[in-house]
Amino acid sequence: MPEFPKATSTSFLPSEAAAQRPAAPNSQNAQPAIEVVQLAKRVPDADGELTILHQVDFTVQTAETLAIVGASGSGKSTLLGLLAGLDTPSGGKVILDGTDIFALDEDGRAGFRKEKLGFVFQSFQLLAHLTALENVMLPLELRGDPDAKEKAQAMLGRVNLGSRLKHYPKYLSGGEQQRVALARAFVTEPPLLFADEPTGSLDAATGEAVIQLMFELNRERGSTLVLVTHDSSIAARCGRTITIAAGRLV
Repeated sequence: MPEFPKATSTSFLPSEAAAQRPAAPNSQNAQPAIEVVQLAKRVPDADGELTILHQVDFTVQTAETLAIVGASGSGKSTLLGLLAGLDTPSGGKVILDGTDIFALDEDGRAGFRKEKLGFVFQSFQLLAHLTALENVMLPLELRGDPDAKEKAQAMLGRVNLGSRLKHYPKYLSGGEQQRVALARAFVTEPPLLFADEPTGSLDAATGEAVIQLMFELNRERGSTLVLVTHDSSIAARCGRTITIAAGRLV
């Protein structure tokens, strides 16, 4: 198994992780990083219509870390996809960094994601025909960043993959691929980071190393993190947890 970078501080327990995270603003006048208003999702099924999400409401403050937990099929991944504008709701609003993302057209949402969001998927979603370096450079190049190569190299060094820059995904282990995905998500320094079961494809030890690295990077950059997980120990590292059951917050 490949070695992962050590934490800049000693390894921490969930309670210690909470103490090290940036504090979210406590001003009542502070604009939330994420505001979800009466969000609903319905899809056709054999009986007519299936409601996946029932008018969900919550807010997330800047630099807060939030875990979304629930049983398989509860609607948590659907909720995350809506938060990122990867799917469209049947009703309600998602306001990210002051922007009602569903007031934008599809191109507008894509542009917003490019500027504001990082996303880490369970299945990595690396482009097979690009090297590790090229995968991490891609979001920077899409923004027209002239320093894309230098920034991508530095970010891959940060996740201890400086010696794997020219490797294609098929030559990387699962843990290495997820670290490339983390580097790609963080390289643009997005204010919002979403992660959907980021350790679901990894063994326990590799998953623990990836999660520790993700929280380290998030603390360093002070981004707002929302992650979907079925793992209670990962959820415990977040400042707050919300539970979804049958499409409703409980």
